[in-house]
Amino acid sequence: MSTLAPRTVTPALRRLRALARAELTLLGRNRGIVFTALVVPLGLPFSVRPALDQLDLEKRGISVGAAMFTAAVGFAFLFAVYSALVNAYVARREELVLKRLRTGELTDTEILAGTALPAVTLGLAQALVLGVGCAVLLHAGAPRAPYLTLLGLVAGLVLSAALAALTASVTRTVDSGQVTGLPLVFVSMMGSGIMFPTEIMPEKLASVCALLPLSPAIRLVRAGWTGGLSPAEAFGALATALAWTVVAVFAVRRWFRWEPRR
Repeated sequence: MSTLAPRTVTPALRRLRALARAELTLLGRNRGIVFTALVVPLGLPFSVRPALDQLDLEKRGISVGAAMFTAAVGFAFLFAVYSALVNAYVARREELVLKRLRTGELTDTEILAGTALPAVTLGLAQALVLGVGCAVLLHAGAPRAPYLTLLGLVAGLVLSAALAALTASVTRTVDSGQVTGLPLVFVSMMGSGIMFPTEIMPEKLASVCALLPLSPAIRLVRAGWTGGLSPAEAFGALATALAWTVVAVFAVRRWFRWEPRR
């Protein structure tokens, strides 16, 4: 059994790597997407710095550095992964790329995962760079529970990719992708703890916002830096993130469109 496993896994990994390399080349040719994916997550956190300075976060056990790191990671989820992938999935579908790929050896899961891999890798790299930058430049210190931050990053990246595929299924053109993706971007920015921590919200509003798709991942990322979650709270956030991921993946498998929407 053990001798057969490498032969089974290696071709799939080889196909994924080839598809991801091709997708990275296509992504690099779209300057608008590259700008949105690279510059926006790096620049937007600094725009919320004045507001964060006025919230007196120290009383809630949150440093400005930790809040800005969380904001940067959230913007990476939304722009480097989610928005970029909505456009990528729609563009490949309308250009019949996805349809041609399905006629080969690639499975549906491999096609979607391979297309998402460059954006997800970019989002992860940005998070790591921003984490080091916040620790050094903003004196945020080292994460108190880095495993929570890692869990939040994985949950956020996977869910962002799944939500992008789901949004692409109801998006007719690349241009309309900016519109169909806007609700999730706006709601997540305001309610998931990206622009400002949910700890400053009224309790009832915070309870509702905690159920938004990206809220559990953002909460885990910030808690990894501050150490502000009990084991039960961390488990609850992780379970909510997993539930959203399962729902999103099921919806993608059920409703993702492989044919052009004409």
